[in-house]
Amino acid sequence: MNDIKNAIGKSAELILSMSRDAAAISKICKAVVKCLKAGGKVMTAGNGGSAAEALHMSEELVGRFRSNRRSLPAIALVADPTALTCIANDFGYDHVFDRQIEGLGRKGDVLVLFSTSGNAKNLMLALNKAKDMGVKTIALLGRDGGPMAGKADLQVIVRGTATERIQEAHQVLLHIILDAVEKAFHKG
Repeated sequence: MNDIKNAIGKSAELILSMSRDAAAISKICKAVVKCLKAGGKVMTAGNGGSAAEALHMSEELVGRFRSNRRSLPAIALVADPTALTCIANDFGYDHVFDRQIEGLGRKGDVLVLFSTSGNAKNLMLALNKAKDMGVKTIALLGRDGGPMAGKADLQVIVRGTATERIQEAHQVLLHIILDAVEKAFHKG
């Protein structure tokens, strides 16, 4: 019982600590809404559990979050195993995302990166490629942000040390972003 209560307490504590980042979160929400209202798309990426968060965000934009509204353009760069394995085989795993951004990204799009450490080279290369192409970059990071800290146009660093707690906080962040999008596009 103590382990369960401790896990819940640590998760709640870390999520509550993100309130200090409300202004940054608001800017991220506005950037995603602005992109979509201008006809751009949202691209998402991450590794491991963060890949699941990237998938979650994209499917909620294309499908729906809470209520029906028009489908919005979003691509999870982790979703196509043929692209991932082709690029990894031909160019190396570090390039699985930047290569897709080069082919799919356009100026005015948004790239949302999920990383619990900020250490992934493939995400850093994706961030750099996106910036070179005029794609707005958003990083949802953990720990101290690693090498990715300060590199994206917008960022939130969840200052936890446990990967699972950071991922739980990232879930809250992506739901806040989705809620802002839904409010901007909901009719009625």
